[in-house]
Amino acid sequence: MRTRQITPPSVILFDLDGTLIDTYRLYLESYRRALAPRLGYAPTDEEIAARRPSSERQLLREWLGDEAGAACHADVRRWYAELHASLGEGAYEGAREMLSGLRSAGLRLGIVTGKGRDAWAVTEAAIDLGPFDVVITDDDGHAAKPDPSGLLAAAEALGIAPGQAVYVGDTRGDLQAGRNAGMRVGAALWAKTAPGERDAFLRSIEPLAPDWTFDRPADVTRTFAAWC
Repeated sequence: MRTRQITPPSVILFDLDGTLIDTYRLYLESYRRALAPRLGYAPTDEEIAARRPSSERQLLREWLGDEAGAACHADVRRWYAELHASLGEGAYEGAREMLSGLRSAGLRLGIVTGKGRDAWAVTEAAIDLGPFDVVITDDDGHAAKPDPSGLLAAAEALGIAPGQAVYVGDTRGDLQAGRNAGMRVGAALWAKTAPGERDAFLRSIEPLAPDWTFDRPADVTRTFAAWC
């Protein structure tokens, strides 16, 4: 874990998919099944991932256009719910304990995600992550990350200045959004398990100079709970 000495935050905001929960296979298959009838073929994992989805709506709108994308989004939501039990991998090891420890330390927590509200409701019912003080989803009308509007909306809802929050995420877009919002940022590395993936990610975010890099969820708890 790499860190800098800075003043304590009062709020920790998290990305969701790839940071708190593992939905990689679930989303790929949900997109594939919804897109296949419209494209005339089933897109590969690589084809979907290459679009670097940070927003359900944006990915589909850019691929299919506004009207077809909206119709396809309804199918993605349906497949996400139907496949969640079989393809969802649940919370990352240590994520629940991390969240519990931060709450016990008196920190307020939130989620800012490109996941739609319906998919969040499915996830929330299936995976006990505990309560959050604010949840901003793709259905709240904010532009996709790295646009900072969702993060700024979370700060406004909590009545804090952006600089009082830390945003923890697993993509370059997450960290760029945090920087664009004027927040401090932490890079979640625990999902980077493919050969070379961790090092490549660290190289890609080096220009953003993250305030922290976290190898495990427990590192987040140790860093921020120690200040409380």
